[in-house]
Amino acid sequence: EAAKANDYEVIIIADHGNADHALNEDGTPNTAHSLNPVPFVYVTENKNAKVENGVLADVAPSILHILGMPQPADMTGRDLIK
Repeated sequence: EAAKANDYEVIIIADHGNADHALNEDGTPNTAHSLNPVPFVYVTENKNAKVENGVLADVAPSILHILGMPQPADMTGRDLIK
C-alpha cells in the first residue's frame, strides 16, 4: 500500500529456487542453487504490464526498463517486462 500511495513500482525476486529441497538430511538449510524457477513479482499500477519468463541475467535489464534507462550493449540479459 505504501508503494502504491507513492507511485512506486516494486520487484520481488529470489536468486535461486530450492523450495523442493529446503533442508539437508542433517536439518541444516540447503543454500545450494537449483534449476527450479523462481517468481519474479512485479507490482505496478500499469494494468497492461506483463512479465515474461527469463533468467537471473534478465533482472538488471528489467530494472533499467522501469527506470527508463538504456541497457548497455555488453549486458547480456533482456527486459522481461512487456
